[in-house]
Amino acid sequence: MTALILIRHGETDWNRDRRIQGSTDIPLNDNGRAQARATAAVLRERLPGADQPTIVSSDLARARETAEIIAGELGLAAPRTYRGLRERAYGEAEGLGVDEFRARWGDWYTAEVPGAEPWPDLRERGIAALGRAVRDHRRATAPVAASLIVVSHGALIREIIRHATAGELPPEGERLLNGSAHDFVYERDHLRLIAYAGLVA
Repeated sequence: MTALILIRHGETDWNRDRRIQGSTDIPLNDNGRAQARATAAVLRERLPGADQPTIVSSDLARARETAEIIAGELGLAAPRTYRGLRERAYGEAEGLGVDEFRARWGDWYTAEVPGAEPWPDLRERGIAALGRAVRDHRRATAPVAASLIVVSHGALIREIIRHATAGELPPEGERLLNGSAHDFVYERDHLRLIAYAGLVA
């Protein structure tokens, strides 16, 4: 059994401006860096004293830097990156504001955006990448049952949550906060959601 903490990266300028990032590699802004430090402080209080977690992330700059800040604050080894933990590619929607997206294609979850990664493919990719990260983590930390911190992206984490809860969470219209942490248990290739962070509309 592996305890997992999935964290959404800190804020970028595009998050602040409500622009769609997807696979576009946008760095954290100063508020995002502060969010990463705040998340590290929360983790320091929550993790057992004997736990020496491993941290991994998406290879996109905003997730990687969030993970690097958390690792530095907690005294952990540098994060390993996994391309499979990247955000959903949004095709022609990348760079657009949310209002323009809705004007062009309608509902966020049913929109047919040219070049966008299909939702089922995102979920399959995310679960596979998470499995690889867990296996690598277990090999590196055995026989100790250490936690694994995973820094990724809103849409990917949302699909992992939906997979673990059979679609019950998150409710439509809610989005994951930058820096939010969600707790899971990964056992025998099965994911179970333990704690669901506060969300905003």
